[in-house]
Amino acid sequence: MLDDHLTQFLQHLKYERNLSPHTLRNYASDLEQFKAHLFSVEKRSDIPVAEIDRLTIREWMAGLHADHKKTSVARKLASLRTFFQFLVREGKVESNPAKQVATPKIERKLPNHLTMEDAVRFIETPDINTDLGRRDRAILEFLYATGIRVGELVGINIADVDFRERMVRVTGKRKKQRIVPFGEPAAQALVLYLETTRGVFLNECPEAERDLDALFLHRRGGRLTTRSVGRMIDKYIRQCADIHDISPHSLRHTFATHLLDSGADLRDIQELLGHARLSTTQIYTQVSMEKMIEVYDRAHPKA
Repeated sequence: MLDDHLTQFLQHLKYERNLSPHTLRNYASDLEQFKAHLFSVEKRSDIPVAEIDRLTIREWMAGLHADHKKTSVARKLASLRTFFQFLVREGKVESNPAKQVATPKIERKLPNHLTMEDAVRFIETPDINTDLGRRDRAILEFLYATGIRVGELVGINIADVDFRERMVRVTGKRKKQRIVPFGEPAAQALVLYLETTRGVFLNECPEAERDLDALFLHRRGGRLTTRSVGRMIDKYIRQCADIHDISPHSLRHTFATHLLDSGADLRDIQELLGHARLSTTQIYTQVSMEKMIEVYDRAHPKA
């Protein structure tokens, strides 16, 4: 029955596809929501999966549109498609009814990014005369220098960093690892943090609770979380005049846009970002094209 299939599917995602806990929670939430819809309509929970058709799914999606964004509805449909794809593979159903339902049309928003001047100004906001300032400066330098995700940043261990070659081993989505270079400013900020601050944070923590492996620590000696990095970035946004509407991910977008503007090959940027598909990276070409058109309109005498 449906409950058994859902359990098997989530175990498949966890143990065979190695999805992150965050992604697993999203799948579980989406599918539980669909199951609740089925129960409200059918008034029973033991619904055979073979009885679920495209009309049932379309009815569920129609109800979602009232209080969910299109991006959220599209994600929920994608979760259902993946679930039924698993059932087809396992021989539990003959076809995937979710594939017969159209995905809501979503406008592709261009990623927010900083100009080169604003990026430098923002990164240099932390006060390096304080312990927290030195750590935060190292984090901001490292995010901009590598373009890695915040979730990847907090997962880095000291052993992952090669200071001589200025390379870092990053574990991305689905546990896929890649090597990313970083520049001299990031290296200097990182060394300053390690030599003056990391030990102070470790000493504030009981020995049994210290995270000796983690590169970036909070002031009590434990590994930083993505949420705490987000709060830290929000703090510096408030301190930095005229810089708005950016997030931890904006530094990743800024990294990619600046590389492309400087002539880097799109496939090299794809590799550095850890994108599985080139189409994901290609959004940055649109950002650069808009900048090119703006420069043309401003500078060309017959524009």
